Amino acid sequence: MDSKHRGGCCECLRCCGRREPRPRSVWLGHPEKRDQRYPRNVINNQKYNFFTFLPGVLFNQFKYFFNLYFLLLACSQFVVEMRLGALYTYWVPLGFVLAVTVIREAAEELRCYMRDKEVNSQIYSKLTARGTVKVKSSNIQVGDLIIVEKNQRVPADMIFLRTSEKNGSCFLRTDQLDGETDWKLRLPVTCTQRLPTASDLLQIRSYVYAEEPNIDIHNFVGTFTREDSDPPVNESLSIENTLWASTVIASGTVVGVVLYTGRELRSVMNTSNPRSKIGLFDLEVNCLTKILFGALVVVSLVMVALQHFAGRWYLQIIRFLLLFSNIIPISLRVNLDMGKIVYSWVIRRDSKIPGTVVRSSTIPEQLGRISYLLTDKTGTLTQNEMVFKRLHLGTVAYGLDSMDEVQSHIFSIYTQPQDPPAVKGLSLATKVRRTMSSRVHEAVKAIALCHNVTPVYESNGVTDQAEAERHYEDSCRVYQASSPDEVALVQWTESVGLTLVGRDQSSVQLRSPGGHILNFTILQIFPFTYESKRMGIIVRDESTGEITFYMKGADVVMAGIVQYNDWLEEECGNMAREGLRVLVVAKKSLTEEQYQDFEARYVQAKLSVHDRSLKVATVIESLEMEMELLCLTGVEDQLQTDVRPTLETLRNAGIKVWMLTGDKLETATCTAKNAHLVTRTQDIHIFRLVTNRGEAHLELNAFRRKHDCALVISGDSLEVCLKYYEYEFMELACQCPAVVCCRCAPTQKAQIVRLLQERTGKLTCAVGDGGNDVSMIQEADCGVGVEGKEGKQASLAADFSITQFKHLGRLLMVHGRNSYKRSAALSQFVIHRSLCISTMQAVFSSVFYFASVPLYQGFLIIGYSTIYTMFPVFSLVLDKDVKSEVAMLYPELYKDLLKGRPLSYKTFLIWVLISIYQGSIIMYGALLLFESEFVHIVAISFTSLILTELLMVALTIQTWHWLMIVAELLSLSCYIASLVFLHEFIDVYFIATLSFLWKVTVITLVSCLPLYVLKYLRRRFSPPSYSKLTS
Repeated sequence: MDSKHRGGCCECLRCCGRREPRPRSVWLGHPEKRDQRYPRNVINNQKYNFFTFLPGVLFNQFKYFFNLYFLLLACSQFVVEMRLGALYTYWVPLGFVLAVTVIREAAEELRCYMRDKEVNSQIYSKLTARGTVKVKSSNIQVGDLIIVEKNQRVPADMIFLRTSEKNGSCFLRTDQLDGETDWKLRLPVTCTQRLPTASDLLQIRSYVYAEEPNIDIHNFVGTFTREDSDPPVNESLSIENTLWASTVIASGTVVGVVLYTGRELRSVMNTSNPRSKIGLFDLEVNCLTKILFGALVVVSLVMVALQHFAGRWYLQIIRFLLLFSNIIPISLRVNLDMGKIVYSWVIRRDSKIPGTVVRSSTIPEQLGRISYLLTDKTGTLTQNEMVFKRLHLGTVAYGLDSMDEVQSHIFSIYTQPQDPPAVKGLSLATKVRRTMSSRVHEAVKAIALCHNVTPVYESNGVTDQAEAERHYEDSCRVYQASSPDEVALVQWTESVGLTLVGRDQSSVQLRSPGGHILNFTILQIFPFTYESKRMGIIVRDESTGEITFYMKGADVVMAGIVQYNDWLEEECGNMAREGLRVLVVAKKSLTEEQYQDFEARYVQAKLSVHDRSLKVATVIESLEMEMELLCLTGVEDQLQTDVRPTLETLRNAGIKVWMLTGDKLETATCTAKNAHLVTRTQDIHIFRLVTNRGEAHLELNAFRRKHDCALVISGDSLEVCLKYYEYEFMELACQCPAVVCCRCAPTQKAQIVRLLQERTGKLTCAVGDGGNDVSMIQEADCGVGVEGKEGKQASLAADFSITQFKHLGRLLMVHGRNSYKRSAALSQFVIHRSLCISTMQAVFSSVFYFASVPLYQGFLIIGYSTIYTMFPVFSLVLDKDVKSEVAMLYPELYKDLLKGRPLSYKTFLIWVLISIYQGSIIMYGALLLFESEFVHIVAISFTSLILTELLMVALTIQTWHWLMIVAELLSLSCYIASLVFLHEFIDVYFIATLSFLWKVTVITLVSCLPLYVLKYLRRRFSPPSYSKLTS
């Protein structure tokens, strides 16, 4: 995968005129000693820069057929033979459209620039010969020595040189980079960590040789060389010595040397460039305008044909094209763009989803037609906070509400004036069976000892660090570990009375409820690996000399290790169904001889040259037999609030939810069950790890036989399936009710989104909160960022930003649905408005011997689509068919929209027929009823037309808003008031007569009444689904 991507990356760089990335030598603290030019360390999410803004925006506007047509139309008016009226009738509307677009894009670019500036202006400390100086993130260069404090974001890709931690290592939080919840242990370069002070880094002559920048976040190859020592020191560097940008330091203060900056950062190379998203709705409208253009050409040709192509007929064709140009309404673009601004404003103002930000106001209609939702797990569905939920001892289980019983058992063990617990335990065990207290104590002690957690003491303003460490001060202690699960377990043992207070390489100290310190020596430790799925530790109790082997791990591996019992499998299943992460804890007591024998074999195995890991595993497995099962622990990753009902709503709305996460398979599956992404009745098919074509083929066939089954697959298997069986895999996956992809690289997430779009042709929405979700968010038709604790990277790159996952339900069900339905109504009405006047022009021309003479001159034509009808038509953006509460209660209403019925060829055709009917009625009516002068035709037909439009808006509206009534009345008054100034087009004295009034009334009634009757009958006998809910 990586080599392929890297090749693609290089191709891209070559095209852009940038040089291919090369390996580099970086001198510590000497940025000036560089062997090549490096990019600036700036984050840039903007689509344009100062010079490309105007050309870019204009290109994006005129690449649409729609806008290009209007530009050509306006330009044609400079040719005298083609001029039909005043220039302003064409250029003013076009200029207005472009001004609105440019201002909106400029506002979005400015917002984007301000957000980037905030990130680029973060201040860091830099080591120089003059001491420590402050430097902005954007001014950091390759070779700089940067100090990063605890909980600070790493500003560039660095090599880890020094840490303030005593144990000589530090922990990193990487969930913004790879989506993994576990903290990563990082080690400094040994040579630089040994230096007395950080400033000595500038005194030595040393450099780092590093590979060329690439996309792989899990691997690194490099060397560290110190030239001024005798002999020169060479150290190999790997991923363990790196601090990648976008990670957060979780412990201590670190010093690193900057290797890569700007666009060469691993995190940046894993994100795609932001693209200008064009909504499906806009493409559909564009398609309708092409049909209208076809109609325009046909009508013009027919008119010229009826003149028998007499004279300069080619000029006549152009004049007719201009005369009927109203068929394609220029106001459509303005109305839709203004509508989008209104929808964005409404979303921002919604008090039910506070903090929601619309960053891309061009695609709110997309939210109303989502078929696939792709969501991240960590920080989006879950809070990334582990809570200990259950302790199960086989015969009894303790939940959150009964932890005080566990506490009392522990207290009773340590406060009874008898022998120490270990001896007491043995003496009781020989009699009948150990008491309940003793069993609970053994389980809690095992959990308190079997882990990789280190307690660290920090000064809290009152007590300094050394003092806190000496007295094991509770208020100053924090736990550090690579996995948040382990910290949750240790925090729980502290809450029930057994506290982990000290830990180093060779010993562990626990504190009993009575305040006694219990000392244990660590004899051996077997760390957790993804293959073994378990960890073990051998400790010696200093007070009794007893040696115990403790072990904890996943139920699948532990079932074969512990002594036979009849409850383990069943209880693990029960706890897993509740979405808890289950660990099985067991122990084995060893005599001194058994341990010495084991140690000798273990050391021997570690020294062997061939098959070392296999021999070591065999020796450890000799211990892992017939262990005593102590308990099961259940830890839950707290879900974000209301995740379950939100996912339920989305499912009922016909949206399929896929979870794409960088986390482990077990964790992902647990969360999927816990969040009810996979319902209780559904089976889960866990796709086996496949590495070649044959295995993928067999596994796909096995999966094909399953029905209504959720799929869980890892990133590596996915890569293989997509390489050989892309079509078959996507076909099967799209039929699944839910899909979980775990251990996904950021680029893979984007690839899945792209494949879904290509294979299904449906709209996708991606939701995430981390830097590792940015690619997926930018690739999806709709990107939604959740503002996480870790940072705003995803929410800044997204089209919409929300503060909690649960807000997504309302964003789609209410705002998405309304935006789409309103825009559909608005666009069709604007087309109807233009077709009406074009039909009248056609009738007029045909009656008057196919003359290319305009029916309405100058201001009438501009006033018609602006001041006289603009407000009522635009007020359709406030219309809604159901209340927002009903839309949330019945998500099935959303499902109706997925078929795209509000704007389809069928609805378009209906509106075209209505327009032709009304235009013909008004024009023929005016021609029949006028008596003497041509001016009267204009007066009667234009007044009827305005009234018809106002009545049609009233007919279209489903829920009246006070602004709609104001708009109707305002437009009518504007028309009546303007008649005084329109004496050159309309006979003012004629308007005051009764004859005028009855003629206008009759024509308007004939054009509108049949439609009102039809609407009533349709409502009565074939009501739409939503009307049943509102009645």
